[in-house]
Amino acid sequence: MLSRTASSLYWLGRYFERTDFIARLVEATVRLDVLSPRSAGQAAWASALAVTETDETFAERGGEVRRREVAKFLTVDNSHPGSIVRCLDMARNNARAVRTALTRDAWAAINRAWLTFEAKPAADDPNAVLDLVEAVKNETRGFEGAVHRMLRNQTTWFIRLGQAVERADNTARLLDVKYHILLPAGERIGGVVDRDQWTTILQTVSAVTAYRWLYSDGLTPGNVIDLLIARAELPRSLAASVEETVDVLGLLARRTGLHGEADRMARVRATRMARTRSGEVIAAGLHQYLQAFIHENALLHAAIGRQFTFS
Repeated sequence: MLSRTASSLYWLGRYFERTDFIARLVEATVRLDVLSPRSAGQAAWASALAVTETDETFAERGGEVRRREVAKFLTVDNSHPGSIVRCLDMARNNARAVRTALTRDAWAAINRAWLTFEAKPAADDPNAVLDLVEAVKNETRGFEGAVHRMLRNQTTWFIRLGQAVERADNTARLLDVKYHILLPAGERIGGVVDRDQWTTILQTVSAVTAYRWLYSDGLTPGNVIDLLIARAELPRSLAASVEETVDVLGLLARRTGLHGEADRMARVRATRMARTRSGEVIAAGLHQYLQAFIHENALLHAAIGRQFTFS
């Protein structure tokens, strides 16, 4: 496989995974702001900007951090790389470059998601935002299913590799922001707002039911942190993303003969993750742990590019 083809497939996986994450984040934030018994308001939308690393770009425009402005900024604003529409543009551009490697179902899901925004959808009220992100989620689920039905070959594996690297980054950033800056000043830890916010984190990663299955002592921050870091049963946990990265790199090494720096980094990280205990992470400093993980994930991303000579 040509290196530029591998690069396009990898970035297709990353951008489509990012699209799904931002859609889920916006949906959960709308529900936290509008449908919660006590609205989180500005703090919730500020956290959404922080998770997507678009807070500085938004601030440069001088707009107020309110639902209408931030929801539009994260969904239909094509002027910055942190919006759903921009991620879909990039995903579709990469998909077009490798169109013949994709199945009809995979291409159709990408194209339908992109066409959703060609119609210039509104994102002015909560119902319109929820309808828009639900449409996007439907297509990202369709794409995920299409990838799983494709031949188990390099095309599938490079897409999955991009998804796994992106998923790890998203979950780490989501958890880091919640733990440090999401709870409004004056609100007590364990109160109504705090509980709603932890539930929102679970909703963003589709883990509400999984949490109930795995933990019997009610909703606690420690258990949510444990689920999102150490429980490989949850596909969007750090542990699951780390495992999948190792597995896919192994499949690619056996098929292509390319084995090197990225494989070693991924295996070292997986070995460390297997020994990780969430209680120890919290005691030692969750923020520091997550920042180190995000940095290491970026280094792994760069190593993947070098190993497969992405252009």
